[in-house]
Amino acid sequence: MRWGEKPYHSLDYELKRQFGRKVYKLALDGGMTCPNRDGTLGTEGCIFCSQGGSGDFAVSAGSPGDVWQQIEKARKMVEKKISGDGPFIAYFQSYTNTYGPVSYLEELFSKALAHPLVAGLSIGTRPDCLPGETVELLRRLNGRKPVWVELGLQTIHEKTAGEIGRGYRLPVFEDGYRRLKEAGLTVVVHVILGLPGESRAMMLETVDYVGEIGADGIKLQLLHILKGTQLAAMYEKAPFKVLSLEEYTDLVVQSVARLPPNVVIHRISGDGPKNLLIEPAWSGNKRLVLNTIGKKFRENGLYQGIFHGKSVQNSVF
Repeated sequence: MRWGEKPYHSLDYELKRQFGRKVYKLALDGGMTCPNRDGTLGTEGCIFCSQGGSGDFAVSAGSPGDVWQQIEKARKMVEKKISGDGPFIAYFQSYTNTYGPVSYLEELFSKALAHPLVAGLSIGTRPDCLPGETVELLRRLNGRKPVWVELGLQTIHEKTAGEIGRGYRLPVFEDGYRRLKEAGLTVVVHVILGLPGESRAMMLETVDYVGEIGADGIKLQLLHILKGTQLAAMYEKAPFKVLSLEEYTDLVVQSVARLPPNVVIHRISGDGPKNLLIEPAWSGNKRLVLNTIGKKFRENGLYQGIFHGKSVQNSVF
């Protein structure tokens, strides 16, 4: 296999390649909200988004000056699994982490980068929250230590995007993505598999799109139905089909096999907090999910890039 133990270009492999050793991410909260929550576009967020703003595992927020305390707290939380001496990626995960004044963002991100154990930043955000001065700030910070921007796309299909309350159309994503790449930043695109109403072919079209635009990385996320979300209320009122473990496994393996070899796979499953998870119930067993996906890769002898392109959409499984 070309990427160590995995048949794809994993984040673990890429971090070891860049930094010469294993690197872990520390999930942090930048203390921001989202235009889908503060009334600009809406007040309840996207229909799948929990009250934690997709950062349910992030350390709680403080002021920009407190970010070192967050880093230390997050580091202690992972000490049981890893060596606590780093290096780490400071991952600003909760809500929209460029949705604030550039002066606030500069203080927050500069302070995080200054931490001696932080090797770089990963910043989760929306493409409609990237004004020019913010992109310029990220460009400058990227000159100090690596900065990745994680952009929520979820789907390329406008009908689905409207139904999940995403709040922007595909050209907005394309504009934000283009300006980040022109600024020399690493861009990771988030995709959700299993959105209501989407067929297998639609999901794979989104994955193909991410490969075609030249994204540096991708996160493949299973749709979780979580308590307290609009999606949960919809599901309770009119239950809809959720992906089975077998269906999701096949989708992930085929998605990865279609992506160009240079695209870093940052995630192939994702976690929903067990105390909030309604469906799919099987997704609460992360070891089972990862083992099943690994087995499917081995059974089919597949690796990343072997079936890239829409012309082979139905050639696997």
